[in-house]
Amino acid sequence: MSHLPVLPILLPMFAGALLLLLARLSMPHKRSLSLLATLLQLPLAVALLLAAEQGISVYALGNWAPPYGIVLVVDRLSALMLLLSAVLALPVVLYASRGDDALGPNFHALFQFQLMGINGAFLTGDLFNLFVFFEILLIASYALLVHGPGGARVRAGLHYVLLNLVGSALFLLALGTLYGVTGTLNMADMALRVALLDTDELYLAGAAGMLLLVVFSLKAALFPLYFWLPRAYASASAPVAALFAIMTKVGIYAIIRVFTLIFAETAGPLAGMAQAVLWPLALLTLVLGALGALAASSLPGILAYLVVLSVGVLLAGVAIGSEVALQAVLYYLLQSTWVAAGLFLFAGLLARARGPRFSARLVAGPPVAQRMLLGSVFFLGAIAIAGLPPLSGFIGKVLLLQSAGTGWAAACLYVVLLSSSLLVIIALSRAGSTLFWRQAGEMEASGEPLDHWRLLACLLLLASSVLLVILAAPVLDYLLAAVEQLANPMGYIDAVLSTTPFGGTP
Repeated sequence: MSHLPVLPILLPMFAGALLLLLARLSMPHKRSLSLLATLLQLPLAVALLLAAEQGISVYALGNWAPPYGIVLVVDRLSALMLLLSAVLALPVVLYASRGDDALGPNFHALFQFQLMGINGAFLTGDLFNLFVFFEILLIASYALLVHGPGGARVRAGLHYVLLNLVGSALFLLALGTLYGVTGTLNMADMALRVALLDTDELYLAGAAGMLLLVVFSLKAALFPLYFWLPRAYASASAPVAALFAIMTKVGIYAIIRVFTLIFAETAGPLAGMAQAVLWPLALLTLVLGALGALAASSLPGILAYLVVLSVGVLLAGVAIGSEVALQAVLYYLLQSTWVAAGLFLFAGLLARARGPRFSARLVAGPPVAQRMLLGSVFFLGAIAIAGLPPLSGFIGKVLLLQSAGTGWAAACLYVVLLSSSLLVIIALSRAGSTLFWRQAGEMEASGEPLDHWRLLACLLLLASSVLLVILAAPVLDYLLAAVEQLANPMGYIDAVLSTTPFGGTP
């Protein structure tokens, strides 16, 4: 058995622990250690992605065979999400290492622990450890959110913590109920046992499944559970907000994983229980995200609402549920995460260029140094996140619209998606004209000189939208294979339950 699947968890865990133990190290040494640990995540993710193309890999922790032991499972979807996390983390930690990490203690240790939680959530094969990894990434995110001075961060952090504590309590309640009726927390084993429940137990399992949907929807920021997100993301420092761009995707991943495995077609009466609920809520999330972006008073505020909008787009595809729709969802998930993170980094860069008085608020300010360069970078990011051709956001939205087919549901999606895209274009156009062209009298520039390393970090993420267009054919082929794997839950179940310990029998 290869030990590769556990390394995306162990690497940031040991790096974070070492950074805490060596807390008195100089900042350059902390940055070097964090950069090295984050850089190593990339070849690990690529290796696991290549391994996933050969089949599902199962790693039995402690050499205990499932369903009694804890397992990590690497299929095409989890390997893809690991790559998403690794590609995102490297530019973010590079940007933070230019000075944002010095705003508070232990930034790099917390960053590594959050990566550990994110990677663990993507890899785990049982629901209790999904809860554990959720808590790890949430505890780290609580501290990262208030990293740096400012009362707004503390207020947003308090709101964020309270809501997620409620979510954690509901998660435990759902787990206890499912364990009580199925006798297992291994997702593959539970998928088999749910189909065998009698009527009374079936109702309990259905109620627990809906509780899980509420919890995951809170993490994903689905309406009406998204109100914590705009203020939290808008008030966070630029690298923290960029890293948080993947937080909602962890919730979406959990919805896809649980409701295509445990509550799949094999679940009998509980099959597809989430789709009917997700459809209207996703469309409402899409509309309210667009309206929020239009009303926002700062560039980070616009971007926070665009994260909400992307959740609506993604969960609308999940609600459709076809293979083509899920392929579109995964493609749009990649581009929306990387581009949103790149724009959060850009917002921090622009705030420094405008000076602390004006920051990235949508008000007339002093002239910005290298306005043409920064304006061009913003234009690239705006086209990508608005879904305009020829960048990848356009491809993702077209694929999603094509998957809707015909009928009233398709008509609703067309109207809502295209109308919200128009509102986003208006919001971004207003932001660009205000930030780069409107000047307050004859004021002199008061911001910092352009940091080219920070700019490079932004461009690395924004360039992903171009790269996803160039590599669209192989990427879509991989995503289609991942979706076909999801559509065959018995393949996942067989791979997990047939795993044997070293030199033993199941």
